[in-house]
This record gives sequence, C-alpha cells and structure tokens, in this order.
Amino acid sequence: MPKETVPEPLRPAHFAGDPVEVARRLLGGKLVRVTPEGERLSGRLVELEAYDCPRDPACTAGRFHAARSADMAVAPGRWLFWTAHGHPLLQVSCREEGVAASVLIRAIEPLEGVGRMLDYRPVTRERDLTNGPAKLVYALGLNPAQIAGTPVDRPDLFLLPPGAPLPDAEVEVTARIGIKEGRNLPWRFTVRGNPWVSPAAPSMELMP
Repeated sequence: MPKETVPEPLRPAHFAGDPVEVARRLLGGKLVRVTPEGERLSGRLVELEAYDCPRDPACTAGRFHAARSADMAVAPGRWLFWTAHGHPLLQVSCREEGVAASVLIRAIEPLEGVGRMLDYRPVTRERDLTNGPAKLVYALGLNPAQIAGTPVDRPDLFLLPPGAPLPDAEVEVTARIGIKEGRNLPWRFTVRGNPWVSPAAPSMELMP
C-alpha cells in the first residue's frame, strides 16, 4: 500500500499573486499552530476573505482603513494582524512588496488539539470555538506581537494546502463581512454548509 504523502507547508512565494485567487485555492487547507510545549493545534480553513487594495474600496475608505492598508504592503507570505473592535484578526500578505493585499482567515474547523484550544478560549458550544476571525486567534493562543511580519512558513505557525482543490459545488462565494465600501465584491469563500463558518451575514447579498 503506497505511503500517504504529507503536504509541505506553503512557502511565501505561494502568496505572491491575486489574493482572490489565493483565497479560493486555500479553502479546505489547514492552519497549524505548534505550542511551545510541542502540542499541535490545527483547523481546516472553512472561511476566507480577500482584500486587494489597488482595486478594493474597503481598503481606502477613511483614514483608519488607509493606515491599515499601508501595513499590508509588505513582502508576500507574511503573517499580519488587523485589529477590529479591539480584537486581532489573522491575515496573510499577498502580491509583491509595496502593494497592499491579503487574505483574512475568518474561520477554521478544529481538527487537532481541541482540548488545548478550549483552555485558551473556554466556550459552552464547541462550534463557537473558532467560528470567527478573532475567536480562532484566541483559541490558538496566538500572540500578535511575536508573529506579525514573520514568514507564513514559520515552524510553529504555518498553512497546509488542501489535499485536492475543492470543487465549485462545495464552495459558497459571497460578499465580505462588516464592510461599507466594496461590499458587493464576491471575495468571501466558505465551505458550503460547514457549521464552523462564522454566523455573521455578508455586507450585501450578491446579484444573481
């Protein structure tokens, strides 16, 4: 019986392109965190959003968003954090250095280390553990100050690609969450019917 191939962590160069395309390819992959004690925590990527500032009104509307966009204009494949309502949100930089673009990780389905995740973020319903961008940051015990700006393939925090691309029938494409400008862009990708997708409604339903 052939030995199962273990996927390699995605390298920074993987994120050098269009964040909309990167987000779609990433869906169904895995986010892995290794604790200082060596315990592995992981979750399936079930909800992602793309931000591409050269053509994205959500990036440039208002002084706050313009400043935040500038922080995204780093080399591709770096961990970054947004702050929304005082909470950190995990993202990965895309495109070339000097261009603000990223993929925001909005939700994961817990796979490994659920007990430790519950220590970091106690919840009554396991479904509420990682079904939101700030929730997953807390559940994985991430420290933004230690992670921001570092390569996406660091040994204690990395991404694995899906075993095979998800077929379109298993993917739901919607507008993004919680934005006023660019709210009708179809740049949010979720695993259709997955219970760990965040419960928030898209900012605008897309036209058929």
